[in-house]
Amino acid sequence: MGLLCLPMLISCQKQQFSYHVDRFYDLELLRYEVPGWDQLSVQQKTLVYYLSEAALQGRDILYDQNGRYNLRIRRTLENLYTNYPYDKNTEEFALFEKYLKRVWFSNGIHHHYSEDKFLPEFTQEWFVEACAQAGVEYDAAILPVMFDPNVMAKRTNQAAGVDLVACSAGNYYGEGVTQAEAEAWYEQHKDTTDEPLWIGLNSQLCKDSTGAIYERTYRIGGLYGEALEKINFWLEKALEVAENDTQREVIAHLIEYNRSGNLRSFNAYCIAWVKDLESRVDFVNGFTETYADPLGITGTWESIVNFKDLEATHRTEIISANAQWFEDHSTTDPIYKKEEVKGVSAKVITAAILAGDCYPATPIGINLPNANWIRKSYGSKSVTIDNLVKAYNESAKGNGFNEEFMIDDEIRALYDQYGAVCGDLHTDLHECVGHGSGKLMPGVSKDALKEHASTIEETRADLFALYFVADSKLVELGLLPNKEAYKAAYYQQMMNGLMTQLVRIEPGKDIEEAHMRNRQLIAAWVFDHCEKNEMEIIERDGKHYLQINDYEGVRRVVGDMLAEIQRITSEGDYAAAKTLVETYAVKVDQDLHKEILARYAKLNLAPYKGFVNPVYTPVMNKNGVITDVKIDYTEGYVEQHLRYSRDYSNLPDVN
Repeated sequence: MGLLCLPMLISCQKQQFSYHVDRFYDLELLRYEVPGWDQLSVQQKTLVYYLSEAALQGRDILYDQNGRYNLRIRRTLENLYTNYPYDKNTEEFALFEKYLKRVWFSNGIHHHYSEDKFLPEFTQEWFVEACAQAGVEYDAAILPVMFDPNVMAKRTNQAAGVDLVACSAGNYYGEGVTQAEAEAWYEQHKDTTDEPLWIGLNSQLCKDSTGAIYERTYRIGGLYGEALEKINFWLEKALEVAENDTQREVIAHLIEYNRSGNLRSFNAYCIAWVKDLESRVDFVNGFTETYADPLGITGTWESIVNFKDLEATHRTEIISANAQWFEDHSTTDPIYKKEEVKGVSAKVITAAILAGDCYPATPIGINLPNANWIRKSYGSKSVTIDNLVKAYNESAKGNGFNEEFMIDDEIRALYDQYGAVCGDLHTDLHECVGHGSGKLMPGVSKDALKEHASTIEETRADLFALYFVADSKLVELGLLPNKEAYKAAYYQQMMNGLMTQLVRIEPGKDIEEAHMRNRQLIAAWVFDHCEKNEMEIIERDGKHYLQINDYEGVRRVVGDMLAEIQRITSEGDYAAAKTLVETYAVKVDQDLHKEILARYAKLNLAPYKGFVNPVYTPVMNKNGVITDVKIDYTEGYVEQHLRYSRDYSNLPDVN
């Protein structure tokens, strides 16, 4: 529930700061600027540097979580890339380099968004011969994993009617473990206390020689211990330069959690983190989001280091201060509302480093922690990542997307004028109050919606944001300039969910990723429940466009859907969630899909974007004390990943 991904493809003109780095396949790499760096104190810069090193030390963990062969494959590819003794200006080597770049982008061999395995365009024969010529040894077991389309075809399989664990290539369960066995184990070990532990968040379920299921915990001395030990080394340095006692408590609990794997230490870390509202520098580091686990239990490793944008944070502070108003005025049934919204803190941040599941592709907003009881008792912390949103927007200016897909000049003008402010507000509302709204009914488990939990939760937060971005309260609060501006958000959301996000789907494929399912679920359900004169798809010259005739009517339907999604969440109504997702969120209109892909292809754009991190270099005096930290934006995509593999490879090939 903690992430908000870039919700649509938006419409590079040359800037003083060069955003573009590289492009291949359907991917584009950008730089992001870190404004305000020079205004930080030396202590704060040093803290960011130490936390950034702690972030980068966990890189190998995500590769291994994404697939048990990924580290072997990545290292073999990198060895061949650096040691290939012949002409690298050949077609075969160019295809090989593109494949390696793709592996880096996806932290493994499955597409970061569709989760399908991507195959090399070079042959297995060329690869085997090239390795022999370069003297590169490799495990022969990687060959079918790389080249056979039927082996480990899907990283996270959410298809109906299959064993979700057995059919997923992600390394969250040991070989031979089935969905039924995993669910039975989790049910047997579920913590039903008032302050429950998130059982399974930091472990891999495996099967021993007798067929018994057991848990391998992520901790120092356990699974991924070598990387966690390096992370702790830098966290201990960060502890020495923390800004205040609360932040020191946050870091100390995280160090203990990494050392022991004890989930009580994780709860203590989350509570302390929520309470830390004074520190300028902040971070996330650990096993956090559960989207990649087909059962939605185990967290993927991620990290982001950031500092508060003091001026822009004023916007989110206004929303947070009115959190109870939003809760009270929601369309949901009063029995599902929180009587008292606690501790919703929000801020706009400047990202300083991205790592793990936040790199190279990254969210633009975060709301944590994910444990409902902590959110209820202590609140949550919500952030919007402003410099990443700016990089997306600036790099997309003038690319022709809006001209191709928006219905007319009036809508394009509306979006040009209000799209950015509405986009920021949608993110803020989604993260600040959407995820923090509502409550579970007594006895309802956080796992009740099972494999559909992520889709339903993102739908709930998006609907909350969509409903309130149209409320006159936002004009009253000075967050929107007038009562017409919200229409830009509605048109974007519905156009994207019904049509344009399909550019990210291969022909003939279903929608698998939770955020994409969420967006189609909203748009398709709302479209289906609107009157024809409120919202329609019209055809002009063989092209289809969205037309909204009655925005208030559409908002009414959004409110109806919000009420139903909150009911499903609060009651843990798995059957209703399953029906909604399978009816509206998965299947694709193949004729429309073909049309959208053809129109998009003419624009020559990359539908997915990710980032290259800046490089931080400490400046030290003769006594080894850091006196400054310099930032550099010039490192290339290939250079960065080769350096990361050289400096931050902490795990063995097989874990």
